[in-house]
Amino acid sequence: MRILIAPDKFKAALNARDAAQNIAKGLLDVMPDAQIEVVPMADGGEGTAEAICDARGCSWIECKAHDPLGSEIDARYGWIDQEKLAVMEMSEAAGMRRLSESERDPIRATTFGAGEMILDATKRGANEIIIGLGGSATNDGGFGMARALGFRFLSNEKELTGAVTELEQLTEIILPEKLVGALAAASAQPNDRRLTQPPLQHVLPKIIAAVDVKNPLLGENGATRVFGPQKGASESDLDKLERALTRLADVVATEFGFDYRDEAGAGAAGGLGFGLLSFCGATIRPGFKVVAQAVGLEAKMKDADLVITGEGRLDRQTLEGKTPAGVAELARKLHKPVFAIVGRASEDRELREIFDGIYQNARPGMSQQENMQRAAELLRENARELADTFGVGL
Repeated sequence: MRILIAPDKFKAALNARDAAQNIAKGLLDVMPDAQIEVVPMADGGEGTAEAICDARGCSWIECKAHDPLGSEIDARYGWIDQEKLAVMEMSEAAGMRRLSESERDPIRATTFGAGEMILDATKRGANEIIIGLGGSATNDGGFGMARALGFRFLSNEKELTGAVTELEQLTEIILPEKLVGALAAASAQPNDRRLTQPPLQHVLPKIIAAVDVKNPLLGENGATRVFGPQKGASESDLDKLERALTRLADVVATEFGFDYRDEAGAGAAGGLGFGLLSFCGATIRPGFKVVAQAVGLEAKMKDADLVITGEGRLDRQTLEGKTPAGVAELARKLHKPVFAIVGRASEDRELREIFDGIYQNARPGMSQQENMQRAAELLRENARELADTFGVGL
């Protein structure tokens, strides 16, 4: 029997490769002759660069950058020299993992370091950049990222360089100097600063923003209201952040002549999706599809008799483009049985119907902490049970 194992990470417990390998060990205990292929997956969240590099054989590049609160760090991203392809995650510089819980502060946190990583890959000669937008500590709409790329943000001639809430006073956005001359020369009306496309679209490499959410920039389903609280924002912070991002979107629309605030994924990574669209001409794509294409998942699945996926938790959000749902959809397309082995799963009927079976690490009376600590052992145990059941079914 040929089995494909394609899970995402089990957050704070196991990365995707470790999860897959433990599932494989459990299966082999019962089915020692099984031919197993392990394909660690991701969906734009943390682990995206590792999943692609694991499959494609990237080298790792280190560059200087700044963390969410401005401390200098060594950041890394994947590099495929033959294709001049950079594979990175914004969380490497601007992620919650860079801060302790007491340091979380989305008003001060900045995506400046993510911009520095993009700039480093550009200087290296990248033709394309894939950037995962999950795990952010920020809510700045790409304000910091754009500053790192040379944009200047002014309030009545005073430059704004601090907290994102300063954007409430934003009146003008100055383009990077290298663009000003070219745009002026090309403009039939020198005083018309409205653009027909994002300013850096033909200056930077092609940028693919891989997202695992569909949220717009603003509103009840936007970056601030949905994700701000988990980044440490209080109720009063939420109002200030929403006003700041609204002002940013308004000025971008006025200055540039286009408006991406309502695009699906614009609210990803605290609005970095909006910033990449507006300033860099990026393309936003579902992270699962980006990773699946990069690792050749469909071709690998065609040869499988059984598909197994998983992640730390299955719930309604899984259906919004998370790895297990993506794997299940592809398996259904190819008429392959697909099972999920997960930390925990909700009882949502629609969710459960996309799998042939779900196995949970959670046990009666087991705390979440114990579930995470014993994740590897429990994955092997569930894999053995799945193998027994599937064998009987055959």
